[in-house]
Amino acid sequence: MKLWDKGISIDKKIEQFTVGNDREIDVHIAKYDVIASKAHAKMLQKIGILTTNELIELLGGLKKIEIQIENGTFVIDDQFEDVHSKIEFELTKTLGEVGKKIHTARSRNDQVLVALQLYYKENLGIVKEKTKTLFETLLGLAETHKDQVLPGYTHLQVAMPSSFGLWFSAYAEVLVDDVYLLDAAIKTVDQNPLGSAAGYGSSFPIDRELTTKEMDFSTLKYNVVAAQMSRGKSERTIAASLGSLCNTMSRFAMDVCLYMSQNFGFISFPDELTTGSSIMPHKKNPDVFELIRGKCNKIQALQTEMLLITNNLPSGYHRDFQLLKENMIAAFEDVKDILDIFNFSIKQAIVKDVDIHNDLYKYLFTVDNINTLVVEGQSFREAYQKIGGQVQDGTYKPDTSKKHTHVGSIHNLCLDKIRSKFPK
Repeated sequence: MKLWDKGISIDKKIEQFTVGNDREIDVHIAKYDVIASKAHAKMLQKIGILTTNELIELLGGLKKIEIQIENGTFVIDDQFEDVHSKIEFELTKTLGEVGKKIHTARSRNDQVLVALQLYYKENLGIVKEKTKTLFETLLGLAETHKDQVLPGYTHLQVAMPSSFGLWFSAYAEVLVDDVYLLDAAIKTVDQNPLGSAAGYGSSFPIDRELTTKEMDFSTLKYNVVAAQMSRGKSERTIAASLGSLCNTMSRFAMDVCLYMSQNFGFISFPDELTTGSSIMPHKKNPDVFELIRGKCNKIQALQTEMLLITNNLPSGYHRDFQLLKENMIAAFEDVKDILDIFNFSIKQAIVKDVDIHNDLYKYLFTVDNINTLVVEGQSFREAYQKIGGQVQDGTYKPDTSKKHTHVGSIHNLCLDKIRSKFPK
């Protein structure tokens, strides 16, 4: 049941330790191992290792496995180390000697690597699309609430006037920066490593351009040693991009938690989106956003984990690489869920009218009032001292009529400009 089996039994404790959670994790990459195996089989037929009939048989066998995976009936039983040995076993059981030929000219090293690259590539694309959905939701909320005042804070002290339009669109535009990093990660993994075998290529006259085209990679990882060295490097790059996205969502979730609290009271949510307390009947807790914050912070730690697992490893393959995929795959699944629940929840935010005449916000317009005096001819320092003196002696009366007209300010959000920045 092992691809490397030479007829020598292995201690059960050693086997359990080395296999780890591969059976459970590999369900996520089963689809991609089939895609890569199809491409590999077509290449083997082209170079004369397989006959046309053998190729047809293998493609048929792989199609049956593909259907099982799609239906959720594909199971990696305990006797198998991983998805790769399971698929080869099923092909051999069904097709006999033909099934045994599928592993020709490849190693489990490049087999795992190409399946992961395909998984990463597709799921980075899914994350990007879900990010775009959240981005559009935020721009829609910004447009809807562009005229509703929101106090701005520095050091968590009342600072200057902001708006819900500015707040929502701020997070939308920051998501654009996160997508730049997602695109960089996509470009990094969009390189075909198949054919690198155990890390040093093959003496078979394999056609790596054919498999690259079949699997829809943009290019090859040409150097076979470089292909193996991409393990760990790809994960670090992806973890950085997911971490950046999660940093944005974590900060946003923190804002939501603050603004929902009674001491701020800027937003609320329908009761069905909040949770209660076992002893305090008045509570409407933002558990969804607290969990988003916690999960996002956990994912931000992933880059450090990927770095420490692979740091200073020499070139070539090392079993340490097996430890990368469990938390990488878990992070992808979590990020997709977080994006969905964030978008679902924030769309239902109830934006409240903030009474800017409340004494809490009395000094929100001091800077605007200083600027008015400057426009009237006073120097900035003189105007600053005048308004500052009024604040100190209690005579300050805010003038709330000032408009902010420059690009990207409260009254000139440039939502169309922000929308156009999102990478195509």
